[in-house]
Amino acid sequence: RVKNITVGIKSLEDGLKEFTASIHSIAGGHRLKTKKEGTYFVDLDAMRRVLTPKRLELIHLVREKEPRSIYELSHLAGRDLKNVQTDVQLLSRIGLLSLTKTKTARETIVPRVDYDQLQLQIPVV
Repeated sequence: RVKNITVGIKSLEDGLKEFTASIHSIAGGHRLKTKKEGTYFVDLDAMRRVLTPKRLELIHLVREKEPRSIYELSHLAGRDLKNVQTDVQLLSRIGLLSLTKTKTARETIVPRVDYDQLQLQIPVV
């Protein structure tokens, strides 16, 4: 089964309209429509500030190399561990990486990509 995540741009007004519609639907006793899993930014500049080339490289490395720790990922990327940890935490918060704690000799956090495709949606306005 292919799992897709959408990364897109949605204005604050559109986001608030969707939220209000959802609240009204719930209050009216209706079930919410299932939405595609995704992450949305208020504009293209916000998206660019978060989805930097180095962070996109981390997603690619996790997907292709399946590192067993953030430490291993930092070595694969040739980057400082602290900077990679910061980027991995951000990517996890916005849903582009999942983190699993394992305990062998010591606790390790394993990054994973839980989707097969990342779709980019940019409205033409």
